[in-house]
Amino acid sequence: MREVPTSLYDAAMASPTIGVFALQGDVREHLRILESAGANAVKVRRPGELEQCDGFVIPGGESTTMYKLARTFELFEPLRAKIRDGLPTFGTCAGMIMLADRVIDGTKDQETLGGLDITVRRNAFGRQVDSFEGDIDFDGFDEQVHAVFIRAPWVERLGDGVGVLARVDQGEAAGRVVAVRQGRLMATSFHPEVGGADRIHRYFVDLVTND
Repeated sequence: MREVPTSLYDAAMASPTIGVFALQGDVREHLRILESAGANAVKVRRPGELEQCDGFVIPGGESTTMYKLARTFELFEPLRAKIRDGLPTFGTCAGMIMLADRVIDGTKDQETLGGLDITVRRNAFGRQVDSFEGDIDFDGFDEQVHAVFIRAPWVERLGDGVGVLARVDQGEAAGRVVAVRQGRLMATSFHPEVGGADRIHRYFVDLVTND
């Protein structure tokens, strides 16, 4: 059998396949920035497409629409099971809500995939007109990251084992938790795919590859 050159083997191992929930939300932006961060990024709409994924991203969008569409396309339970079994998953904005075990100010029939032992407050920063952006400290980064908040949640309560990656450091919301990690799961209240830099996505790609 012909041997695969070590350099090619290492390159393949360093490029995990990361799926992006593609039924609703800012899918294209995540695909682009994951590719720039060194991943093979694919759209996921059906359970069969989930099977090829080493990691998964749930984008910003509308959390109530997301879970309803996931139910309709029979993706909800397979994805929940994958997350429970250890699939590295990153949620942004609405994706944070989808990963939270508990939601405040959700709809009466609100469902989440769960996995993160956190309580989030939906639309905590206000309506669309209250959207804002600014630079915040992110754990492990030497420089601040640019964070864009659009009808964003924040983390109201943290369970044991959940680490804080970032907090808002100014204004009325100063001190509020806006990024967390628990094992192979992470989430941000803001949209790192909008800010331009790919450092947070690279952080997640490293988590998928090395954790």
